[in-house]
Amino acid sequence: MHIIVDAHQDLAWNILSFGRDYTRAARDTRALEAGSPAVEQNGDTLLGWPDYQRGRVAVVFATLFASPARRRVSEDEKLFYPDSDFAAARRLYWDQLTTYHRLVDSHPDRFSLIASRADLKRILDRWHSPADAHPVGLVPLMEGADGVRSPSELAEWWDFGVRLIGPAWAGTRFCGGTREPGPLTDEGRALLRAMSDFPFTLDLSHMDEVAALEALDFYDGPIVASHGNCLALLEGSESNRHLSDRLLRGLIERGGVIGLIPFNAFLKVGWSLAGGSRREEVPLAVLADHIDHVCQIAGNARHAGIGSDFDGGFGLQSVPPEIDTVADLQKLADLLRPRGYSDADVEAILGGNWLHYLQENLP
Repeated sequence: MHIIVDAHQDLAWNILSFGRDYTRAARDTRALEAGSPAVEQNGDTLLGWPDYQRGRVAVVFATLFASPARRRVSEDEKLFYPDSDFAAARRLYWDQLTTYHRLVDSHPDRFSLIASRADLKRILDRWHSPADAHPVGLVPLMEGADGVRSPSELAEWWDFGVRLIGPAWAGTRFCGGTREPGPLTDEGRALLRAMSDFPFTLDLSHMDEVAALEALDFYDGPIVASHGNCLALLEGSESNRHLSDRLLRGLIERGGVIGLIPFNAFLKVGWSLAGGSRREEVPLAVLADHIDHVCQIAGNARHAGIGSDFDGGFGLQSVPPEIDTVADLQKLADLLRPRGYSDADVEAILGGNWLHYLQENLP
């Protein structure tokens, strides 16, 4: 099996929201959480260290995320901040970054932070060794930048390990976001100028297209979309969450990688767990369609990857039926080969493209 790199997992949010222990296997966590608020709010987990091992998931982009109060999903949601209270947002985001440091300090044999090419090499050397167990490398990614009160604070986030920043989840003072359209603002341009000094990677995921297209022209540092699907394959969708072909071309021209999401609501227009949709309606082959679409636009397999968004507001109940845990992302290989993808292509899509990006852009 090839190494998998998953460019988007909401680990700290789940640890702090539900007390999830990602050293456990996903099935063990499900048994412990049966009937709990965690399952009601977020579905059954898809993640756990033993599952990373079985699926050769060597590197994960581990997010910092909190919701503005206006976008809380339920009254039970814990990690939210009052709209425009950026000090509160900072505390929530910093708590999550600290959570990753505690996780690796408590379980150094299972998890390790990646902040440099040297860190990445150490992780990959372990995965290429014959050992039975390997540490999973975590690359901190800030999803929504409301926790950055001022661009002058970026050095603190960098020094503590953050390497990617997505300015938007919902709309922020920096730019329009999901369901809240709008352009890149003056504050957004100031943030990008400051980010380029390090440089942080700019994550275009969740940015409104107008803002994302401007950012492609404005930002001179590395650019990716950690998790997003192809608007062209979602006929009838009116969501600004998905990536148009124009935006995909811009990302590809900048050398970016796009992480595709195995979330049924982002694979089939109108799919809704709450509305009674069944996971069997969306086979894993549909995710392969989105991967293929990126590759067809690029003319090669060097820009498509995985950005699962596990356990990000959905769980087992909302992914294709072939997936029981993150380990089953390996099944994509058998769906891509019959479409003419070589073994080298499959290796690149499962993890190699993200590894190349990290090797090129980490300090």
